[in-house]
Amino acid sequence: MSGATSWGAQDLSVLAQQHNTPKAKSIYLQKGLLLEDVQSGWVGIVVSFETIGGMQVFGLEDAARRVKKFPLGPGFLLEGEPVIVVAPKKKTAPSQPKISRSGSIEVENAPARVARASRIWVEGTHDAELIEKVWGHDLRVEGIVVEPLHGVDDLAGAIQAFGPSPQRKLGVLVDHLVTGTKESRIVEDALRVPGAKGNVLVVGHPFVDVWQAIKPKTLGLSKWPVVPRTESWKEGILKRLGMPHSTQAGIAQSWKLMLSKVDSYSDLEPQILGPVEQLIDFLTVDQ
Repeated sequence: MSGATSWGAQDLSVLAQQHNTPKAKSIYLQKGLLLEDVQSGWVGIVVSFETIGGMQVFGLEDAARRVKKFPLGPGFLLEGEPVIVVAPKKKTAPSQPKISRSGSIEVENAPARVARASRIWVEGTHDAELIEKVWGHDLRVEGIVVEPLHGVDDLAGAIQAFGPSPQRKLGVLVDHLVTGTKESRIVEDALRVPGAKGNVLVVGHPFVDVWQAIKPKTLGLSKWPVVPRTESWKEGILKRLGMPHSTQAGIAQSWKLMLSKVDSYSDLEPQILGPVEQLIDFLTVDQ
């Protein structure tokens, strides 16, 4: 028919190929990629990426080591396939390990561990609460329980009743453990208990009470007040600080306030850090 377009088998094949042209995929720009610019025929490897006049461009170096700049976007071939070149993938900074209050690397999502037979003993509830506040994560990971003794006057009897052994070790933290004091003599006697050698470790700090292990600046003080020996140390401290002290409930309230100021090991005096770490190591090494 005159004026009509005539299609043959070969023409239909060409049309089909045109409709089946592969769709360009996006790729992140990276050095070393071998790309071809469809419009100019320039072939080279990616050697640079920069922003010029507000436009992001990259350099392609050809076989003769000549470099030509191209803007990001479509119009390139990678291994013969059409691609859209986009800005390099941003590098994410490696995640930093989370540090526990004690300064150790925190073990995230650690399963609950069955408590060991071994124990850490401290002189009172306040000591136990302070250690839990700072070393709680480490203790839970290792399965170590801290128990308050409420005094060490009969430490030897308590150790004998505990029955220490290589599978049932004991670590003890003693207040005011200074050479020549009553506490030092109590410890010497306690370590003579059968089974104590190698299975019991007693360490201490020089402070009259564990409260003093908190750095004064943590509580906003330049130094701890001096209390005469004729006064109760805790009541004397709280009285001079203007804090509740006349009843056990008041003393407990004041201690909770002090403890709330402690955030990590850096808020404590070094004289208590080493001894506590010693006890944890003693109870966990080779177990």
